[in-house]
Amino acid sequence: MRIERHHATGIGLLVIHLAALAAFVPLLFSWSAVFVALALYAATAFGISLCYHRSLAHRGVRLAKALEYATATLGTLALQGGPIEWVSTHRKHHAFSDTDNDPHSMSRGFLWAHCAWLFRRNAAMPTPEEIRHYVPDLIEDRYYRWLDRNPLVLQIALAGLLFSLGGWSWVVWGIFARLVFCYHITWMINSVSHMVGYRNFKTTDWSRNVWWLALLSWGEGWHNNHHAFPFSARFGLRWFEFDPVWLVVRVLRVVHLAHEIKMPSVGMLRRFRAQLKERSPQRRSPRPASS
Repeated sequence: MRIERHHATGIGLLVIHLAALAAFVPLLFSWSAVFVALALYAATAFGISLCYHRSLAHRGVRLAKALEYATATLGTLALQGGPIEWVSTHRKHHAFSDTDNDPHSMSRGFLWAHCAWLFRRNAAMPTPEEIRHYVPDLIEDRYYRWLDRNPLVLQIALAGLLFSLGGWSWVVWGIFARLVFCYHITWMINSVSHMVGYRNFKTTDWSRNVWWLALLSWGEGWHNNHHAFPFSARFGLRWFEFDPVWLVVRVLRVVHLAHEIKMPSVGMLRRFRAQLKERSPQRRSPRPASS
């Protein structure tokens, strides 16, 4: 019997979450394992934010090719799909944000937007034809096609390396605990940041800025800013909105590893802020996710 993809994803997520519970076993705890988990979380989440999101999905910044490939590989180690899959889903999300055609629309409720969209039947997920429509630039790249086919292979290779260096403690913390933490921080951008927080700009979706999510996700929590200006490499647009990836981009520009960096103009910022005084779009009552 053939297992449908969303069911396979659900089984995989369940196994990862159950395995992460081993982190509570005293024999599998060590401070070195915790440090490894935090370091790997920082590296893989950085790959998602800088490369997958700001560079590949929105072309807000262009990276030197070797750096682009290296950070894309880090992003793949977050086990959220390869760059082609991730970017096509994200571009469709922006095209239809918080509507029925959005793969993780908040209109279907918190649980759906958070994670149920991954393991329940989801008609809004990009079809093969839509993937070709949304990411023709990435499909042409042989390395990105390889990453899309081999995220699990890379994860197993990383687990083998961790086991050789630190045993099962490093594997439990560096793979399973790290993945669970990274998953839920990423998923909260889709759910929490479309439910609570403040808005700097009037957008047609429900995006909000959530400061503590920004601190945990390399600046991704400035979500309303991002939906107002998806092309911008900078997400924290006010002086107090700390955006670590933007600081890295500025350094990369100085050393000529980043170019074609995009930001909204002062005029665009003023116009959008003025529109915020108008009535924001009414929320529809979330409806249960269909199976």
